[in-house]
Amino acid sequence: MTETLEHLIAHHATTLDAAIDAIETRKNWSPFRDSPSSKFHAPGKPGAGKAAFETLLGKPFDLQQPGTIGQLGSEVSPFTRQPLGITYPQGDPATLIEAAQAAMPAWRKTASKARIALCLEMAERIYDRNFEMAHSVMHVAGQSYTQAFSGSGPNALDRGIEALAYAAKAMRDVSPSARWERTFGKEDVVLDKQYTLVPRGIGLVICCASFPTWNAYPAMFASLATGNPVIVKPHPIAILPMAIAVQECRRVLADFGCDPNLVTLAVDTLEHPVAQEFIDHPAVQIVDFTGSPRYGSHLERTLTGKLLFTETAGINSVVLESCEDLAETAKAIARATCLFSAQMCTSPQNIYVPRKGFTTATGPVSFDDVAQALVAAVDEIAEHPAMAAGIMGAVQAEPSCDIVRRLEKEAEGHRTAKVLRRPTPYEHPDFPDARTMTPLIVALPADNAALYAEEHFGPVMFIIAAESGDDAVEEATQLVREHGAISSYLYSTDEAFIARSLDAYTVSGMNLSINLHGAMWANFAAAYSDYHVTGLNPAGNACLADLAFVAGRFRIVQSRRPATREGVADAA
Repeated sequence: MTETLEHLIAHHATTLDAAIDAIETRKNWSPFRDSPSSKFHAPGKPGAGKAAFETLLGKPFDLQQPGTIGQLGSEVSPFTRQPLGITYPQGDPATLIEAAQAAMPAWRKTASKARIALCLEMAERIYDRNFEMAHSVMHVAGQSYTQAFSGSGPNALDRGIEALAYAAKAMRDVSPSARWERTFGKEDVVLDKQYTLVPRGIGLVICCASFPTWNAYPAMFASLATGNPVIVKPHPIAILPMAIAVQECRRVLADFGCDPNLVTLAVDTLEHPVAQEFIDHPAVQIVDFTGSPRYGSHLERTLTGKLLFTETAGINSVVLESCEDLAETAKAIARATCLFSAQMCTSPQNIYVPRKGFTTATGPVSFDDVAQALVAAVDEIAEHPAMAAGIMGAVQAEPSCDIVRRLEKEAEGHRTAKVLRRPTPYEHPDFPDARTMTPLIVALPADNAALYAEEHFGPVMFIIAAESGDDAVEEATQLVREHGAISSYLYSTDEAFIARSLDAYTVSGMNLSINLHGAMWANFAAAYSDYHVTGLNPAGNACLADLAFVAGRFRIVQSRRPATREGVADAA
């Protein structure tokens, strides 16, 4: 190992130790600042980041990698509705795979602590470009500036470092050697055994459009740390953030004498997708997929002989059985639904409320009272452009708006459904042409599941009149088992009901947040502490992060031989 790598290991040792401590204690920790406030960053950093983003526009992206057969790129900003004009090198799949294969032998023999240190260096350098990254995520995904800075920056990098901590634990658990002794009859047998960690093969990371970095970093770092090259396949409408990440990863590898082709970018178009070409290649042994339930389910059914990690989507619900303060509870639910215009895998869609209402600290409330409180809480956000811009951002793609408009028409044609709030745009204070849509809110009885028993990717809230809280939990958990869910929420003042519900959600493989109010967003998930996705329902088979997310990315090969007489004597 070179002296430079030794220094790098020492430089990042404190961070790695702190990350391992965090996953073991589940405490709050991060090596990064997730606020864009200037008081946390060097003078001029925000402006320099914006300028760096703007210099990327309208030209080819500088990414020197093998197998380039053309240039692709058709990203359009949801805020300006104008093309970014950036093109990216279109890589020949066979050449990218060959390059990864060529880089793999030396990477396999690189000490695991050096691989982890290199990944930590990648995370540090990506974070150094986080203001640039924030504008990039904004203008491909539609996230607000603050959410793009935090959620797609430090919070996503934290998930990547979390995976590194688990990778370190998994690999440390394998002793590199052992002296084994046993008597067979009159003969003493002494063997020297060696245990070698062997990576599975090339990892393909398929990114989603709305949160391109969130699942990508843990998948990339988990594979790289365990000795596997990585090919990153971004969504065609959200390439730039991952192009920046791949660029930095390749620079780190080159700077420390490693083959940069351990990390490459594979771009494609909606019309001509390329992922399956990589998936079908025998050298690709690990597939990390984030995206639509349709393709994710297809992979789960058809992919055999390879390691597959999926996160897709599901029907996230709130059961509002009772509460002390209706206005505060409605505010918490509305904020969770409005965040990023409900284009998050944790966004609640179905809000169950007892048909007969319930009693609060100030008296009884009816179902209609609760529904109106939810509408008012959404209006409080939607009617203030600056607040709406900071919370809702923009709608990434027009098909999401089409879904909401279709649901509005269907609800209007339903005999028992009632549209309480129409999905109207808000005026963004900085981007007058931004594609915006505030939530559609529909009230309906629980026997209209045809409207709400599937995920609708866009700003929509169904307020469902359940016969009781227990009935609401029964239906919500049944939908989890059938269609999946990533986050569920429950509000109640009845501890016995909470206990019954918690057991029902647990059996359904569903994470549950109970009575969350206040400054923290109900759908905020903390790396190192919150497990994201359980792998126990159709919303995905992987968890971010746990040992299972990394341990299968390498296998153990052993050798054994009789110990030498000198070795036996030394051991004695």
